[in-house]
Amino acid sequence: MAHDQAEHLRKKLKQRYEKKHAYSIAVMSGKGGVGKSNFSLNFALALKQQNQSVLLFDLDIGMGNIDILVGGGSKYTIVDFFERNIPLYEIISIGPEGLAYISGGTGLSSLFQLDEQKFKLFIDELEKVFSEYDFVIFDMGAGITEDSLKFILSVDEIFVIVTPEPTAITDAYAAIKYICINNETIPFSIIVNRTTGAKITNLTFSRLSNTIRQFLKRNAPLLGEIPDDAMITNAVLEQVPFLLYQPKSPGSKAIVKLANHFLRDRLKIKLTATPSSTQAFVNKFKNIFMKGR
Repeated sequence: MAHDQAEHLRKKLKQRYEKKHAYSIAVMSGKGGVGKSNFSLNFALALKQQNQSVLLFDLDIGMGNIDILVGGGSKYTIVDFFERNIPLYEIISIGPEGLAYISGGTGLSSLFQLDEQKFKLFIDELEKVFSEYDFVIFDMGAGITEDSLKFILSVDEIFVIVTPEPTAITDAYAAIKYICINNETIPFSIIVNRTTGAKITNLTFSRLSNTIRQFLKRNAPLLGEIPDDAMITNAVLEQVPFLLYQPKSPGSKAIVKLANHFLRDRLKIKLTATPSSTQAFVNKFKNIFMKGR
């Protein structure tokens, strides 16, 4: 009898520890026009092609970039959750290759002017969503707002998209500095987009990383690079993700390489993480939101 009870307890504990809790990523940039949403979409697809379940969450509210890039029109957006009480799982759209995504929508000036009941519902549904996927990728708007900061400070990791233009580097540093003021330990990774070669990539990355190291005393590794590929522009015009538009093009090969590099490193973290640590996003988000009330 005692043996059966112990075995039952072990099974319950095993199920609890095997429950999926998504690894969360915020993709951000210091300025607009650096290809952030296009990266987020194609990176999500590259992860999906590696048999990872991914939810892409468009938080560039009012722009609807993901919808445009996939050539679709979502039935619902995140605005419908807040303004029409549509359940979160119902606003998830299915895009190319079966990719799950939530559209940013339009017409919502502030995400979290919520009463306590609405916020509790949002947290409960977020928790369910995080138990369904391996990765949740938040495509943030350019720059940082009071609302977007709550999300950014809650994720497991931040991707910063930067291009070789001096203004993009300067703005990326300013955004990173602002986040570091609020959280000194959250990890960053740098992606150099629209690069014309290894020399430009290294120069762009060294300018940004050296400034971060000198003034913020932080390390931000280079996760990868995406070339300045005319095919990417053509894919955007056709409203097809470039990874699917021309899978063998330089841009597509680069995003696959970057995703594989990411998976090799981050899956080690996920496999050794405890449930309490992998549930960190919802808990941190709740604490940050309540602190600001």
